[in-house]
Formats: sequence, C-alpha cells, structure tokens
Amino acid sequence: MALQVNGKTALVTGGGSGICLEFTKLLLEKGCNVLIADLKLTPDAEAIVSSTGKEGEGDKKKARALFKQTDVADWTQLQAAFDECMSQFGNLDIVCPGAGIFEPPWSNFWHLQNTVDTIDTNSYKTLELNLTHPIRVTQLALDYFKHQNHGHGVVILVSSVAAQSIAFPVPLYGASKAGISSFTRSLGLLEPKLNIRVSAVAPGLVKTPLWTEDKLKWFEEAAGDEWVTTEEVASAMLDMVEKEEYVGGTVLEVGKGARRKVENVNDPGPDREKEGYRASGVVQAVGRVFGSIESEFGK
Repeated sequence: MALQVNGKTALVTGGGSGICLEFTKLLLEKGCNVLIADLKLTPDAEAIVSSTGKEGEGDKKKARALFKQTDVADWTQLQAAFDECMSQFGNLDIVCPGAGIFEPPWSNFWHLQNTVDTIDTNSYKTLELNLTHPIRVTQLALDYFKHQNHGHGVVILVSSVAAQSIAFPVPLYGASKAGISSFTRSLGLLEPKLNIRVSAVAPGLVKTPLWTEDKLKWFEEAAGDEWVTTEEVASAMLDMVEKEEYVGGTVLEVGKGARRKVENVNDPGPDREKEGYRASGVVQAVGRVFGSIESEFGK
C-alpha cells in the first residue's frame, strides 16, 4: 500500500531536529500537514512552524506545521499529542515516532554512577525513549487509524545499522534498535490485512544532535569518515510511505548514497567497507569502556 502524502496529515516525534526535522520538511513540501511532538525546537524548526503554522484560506491554503511540546517517555503526553493532531487537522494518516537518544553518559550501560537510571526509576531512559516510546506510539497510531476507518495508515519507525552490528560501546542503543527492527518485521502482516504499513529506516552514521560530545570523540575527521546526510535518510523515509516496493515489515538500511533491504532471516549485515558505516575511533571507544568498568564497577 503506497500512500501519496499530498493532502495528508503526519505526526512526527523528534521532528524538532535532525533526521525527523528533515522528514518534516519533505512532508510539508509535498503538501502534508505535520504535528511535531518534541521537547523543543531548533531555530530551523521554529522558523518552519512560524512560517507555516497559520491556516490559509482559498488559494492560500497550504500544508502546516504545528508544535506540541511532548516528553515522549510520558504516555499521557503522547496521547495528548495525538489528540492535538486530531483537534487541529481533523485526521491522521502518517506517524513517525523518531525521537531518540544515542546512549548518552546520563543513560549508559557502562556508567553505573551519576545517571538517571537508578533503583528509583526502575528503568533505562535510553530504552524508554528508543524502544518503549516508538512501540507505544505505533499502538496509538493503530488505534487512531482504525477509529478513523479511512482504510489506510503508515508508521515509519527509525532503527539503525547498529541493529545488525556489534555495538559494544553502546549496548543499550544497539538493543533498542534491534528491538525496533524486530518489532517492525513482526507487524508486517498489518498491510495485507488492514492496509496499514509499518516499516523502518535503518541509517548508517548520521551527524545529528544525538551525537553528544563524548561520542564525537570516536571519530577522526581527518581519517575520511563519510557520514550519511539527514536528507538521504529523510528521502528514504518518504519513499517508504509513497512507494509500493517498501511493503509493511521492511527494514531499509541507508548508507552513503546506497540503500539495502535488510533480510528477515540470515541477513549478511551492513557492508562496513562502504561509506557511511565506518567509525575511525571505535577502537579507542572500546578502550574507554573498559576504563569505565574499572572505575565504576566492583567497588
């Protein structure tokens, strides 16, 4: 089921920056309204909301972007974002739960001390944001799609090549993205039965605000590492909505100038020789992990 986005409405979590902001831009350009659910907006996103947020009349009617401040770890706020989307636009066709984090120091498996993951919270924030939130949003999307009875709906999830890789320095991130890929494949039957497509994009290395200062130290820019652009990923996401070939359950890997459908079984994994997959400083990152183990564990 391919869905042309012109005249449709999308809800995008994490649309205030990075990949999902670029996806928001593409949707607007194609005539699709967007409700951005995020904690805050970058100046670029603020400008987009400011310039498109007012509803036009007659010939001046155009796609709009609205912002709903949302903590995606809070299920009540997620519900409020869906309700706001329906209140403002009257319908919902496309959902992208793209907000997430790249296992920062404050929610990191290798940092036992001074994190938000404590015996009081009983959870890992990285998993709440990267795995639980997209699952909950997909569940809400299915409910809203069925309630509207339009006969269609699309959910585009955000996985990562880390789902098909050994992610020793960021095991919570790797686990969360592997969970997203598995979750996506599990919902593939929704499209032939209900005309609801659930697919996922799995980008390689993309420089976005997720890259905290500690992670940027992994890379030696002079070594010639090539990054996948946010535009490349967003373009793939749009194609996953509009093109027949990306059926429900598809996990689409996006490298530098290349795409690859991840096989459901016996997948060979990403080609590390291609651009957009290599991180020069990972060896040093592994060394720092063992340093953290020595300083924080077994005390």
